[in-house]
Amino acid sequence: MTADRRTDWFAVRRELSVRHKWMLGIGSFVLPIILWCLASYVPFVWHPQMLITNPGSVDYFQVGMRVDKGTFQDELADARAKHAALPMGVPANPVYLPAPHEVLHACYTAFATPPASRDGAWLHQSIWHSIQVIFWGFVISSAIGVPLGIVGGTFSAVARLQEPFLEFFRYLPAPAFGALMVAILGIYDAPKIAIIVIGTFFQQVLIVANTTRKLDYALFEAAMTLGTNKLRLLTHVAIPGILPDLYRDQRILLGWAWTYLIVAELIGTTSGITWYITQQARYEHFDNVYAAIMMIGVIGLGTDIVLAFVGRKLFPWDRALKA
Repeated sequence: MTADRRTDWFAVRRELSVRHKWMLGIGSFVLPIILWCLASYVPFVWHPQMLITNPGSVDYFQVGMRVDKGTFQDELADARAKHAALPMGVPANPVYLPAPHEVLHACYTAFATPPASRDGAWLHQSIWHSIQVIFWGFVISSAIGVPLGIVGGTFSAVARLQEPFLEFFRYLPAPAFGALMVAILGIYDAPKIAIIVIGTFFQQVLIVANTTRKLDYALFEAAMTLGTNKLRLLTHVAIPGILPDLYRDQRILLGWAWTYLIVAELIGTTSGITWYITQQARYEHFDNVYAAIMMIGVIGLGTDIVLAFVGRKLFPWDRALKA
């Protein structure tokens, strides 16, 4: 076996085979799931509590109640000393860590179970509502941020005019503007969309400007030598030259938009996936909470996979999109 073959898994910037990509991609999900299963099904791994199956003589114990192991042992010892009925229980994790099979079951029942209140929304309606908030927030952010970033990355004077303020503003947490957005835009979807715009716009301008600056200056120089005007310099040199990198930047920034969704939907809302998660957590239905969170991840990952596939078709010459 050659040294090149032995170090194939750790080769620097070498394109992996399709088989290796699939193996590593599946492994990135399998390993956390294995750890989750160990914590859920193997008592000696964690299980810091006891699930009461028989309260015995302990008056405050109830069937299905979870207590710390120390408390259970103390009550068990006390019952033995008094020759009273012994409490019984099985090792268990806290209620906030349901087992994988419980979460999988919740993924089905969350869609099959009608809302608790008559005017409540089904889970699929909540998810669709959140997707619309994400979509409009990111579209508005991109429609303004991408052109400003390209112009700033092309012309130094524009960059100097806008970037110091943007650098200052991007450190301000978007959720801090929640109350202000509600006061200005009301309590419905508009302030949620505004929070997503604020959370992604300033970062977007700076990232796109930095991407534009990486474009080979020789391309600009050649175009200016041929007498290209400033507008055509943007439309015929800058934009075509950065399209693959710009597409990749947008994929990453879309993920950031998802991270602002939960915070945005906490602002005066009774709809969306955040409302569903909040309601389920309030009644300690943590299997439904995990199921909803995983659905967000599945939607986000699925969107990114589709966008990556589209990117490979649009820009087949770009090696980074093939990784």
